[in-house]
Amino acid sequence: MFAYATRQHKHMRLLVDISPHGYGHLSQIAPVVNELRRRLPSLELLIRTTVPRKQVASRVEGAFAYLEHAPDFGMEMASALEVRAEASFRRYQALHQDWDAVVAREARAVARLAPDLLLGNVPYLSLAAARAAGVPAVALCSLNWADIFWHYCRGFSGADAIYAQMQEAYRSAELFLQPRPHMPMGWLDNRRSIAPIALRGQCRREELDARFGLEGPERLVLVAMGGMPFTLPTERWPRLPGVRWLFTSGERHPDEVPVSESGMSFADVLASVDVVLTKPGYGTFAEAGACGVDVLYVSRGGWPEEPYLLEWLRAHARVAELGRERLLQGDFTGALTTLAEMPRRRAAVAGGEHEATELIQGLLQKTLNY
Repeated sequence: MFAYATRQHKHMRLLVDISPHGYGHLSQIAPVVNELRRRLPSLELLIRTTVPRKQVASRVEGAFAYLEHAPDFGMEMASALEVRAEASFRRYQALHQDWDAVVAREARAVARLAPDLLLGNVPYLSLAAARAAGVPAVALCSLNWADIFWHYCRGFSGADAIYAQMQEAYRSAELFLQPRPHMPMGWLDNRRSIAPIALRGQCRREELDARFGLEGPERLVLVAMGGMPFTLPTERWPRLPGVRWLFTSGERHPDEVPVSESGMSFADVLASVDVVLTKPGYGTFAEAGACGVDVLYVSRGGWPEEPYLLEWLRAHARVAELGRERLLQGDFTGALTTLAEMPRRRAAVAGGEHEATELIQGLLQKTLNY
């Protein structure tokens, strides 16, 4: 075990490691970090990730040190919807080839930063390194990479040994907090289910309509496929009467509303539209469920978290599936009609960030004997 650097504890130092696999991990952990900052104003915050700093700053309030480093990669993706299973396995195989040495190297990096606690969403290497460095660690996520890896890679020779090391790393955390909706993770004896975590935006529809001169019963559809490349042929989509589009990734359409000129946060834009077109992912699903916004989704084709996300979202928003071919062709009329004919649902009550903060704050104070 490494002895990490000593210093006077005038301020608590929190190291936050965020998986760069899309933006959902950031959106899930940011409300917790922000709530911790409100309760502990002197908290010193270090964030390690390769999610762009600008994106991190759009979610995390106040000052933080940004360290461009990612102890995990999630899964190799062919697109926002397709996993490259063999490429993912080869990359995990290389990472685990000399696992003890990799953990020792990461432990030295953690020790140099001298945090009072590591909070991860949800790199298992960070947790193993924290344990080796003698730093308490908490994991927080609706999924874990061990189960995702096993789902896609269990058929490859040697996958069982890698899976066991991943599981051991996740078990090494003091707590694994699971914001609902989450995967079961029955093998984790340190797991604790908490309320959903979602940034509930403010509906500013009148302001949006006024800014862009929108009139009449137009339906605003926000296209948000997450933080991974996914090119849509929107220039070939037909024009639909009464439908206006808001894109987050630079696509163009004659009926586009330039969301980049809205002057609003993503959460407020989402809360102000009629429909979100997306893929199943915690961040957008949770925020839509918290606002009761209609969701049109394109399946990720076997992503193991998807059934749990959909079961929860259907209780809190009107939801319809759109086939991939219809997405590419811009054939939305039937799905939009189906959504409009569904009964309204009751929006979800979130607040998991408060539960998580209570537990993390208690652990910090116990560690420092406050």
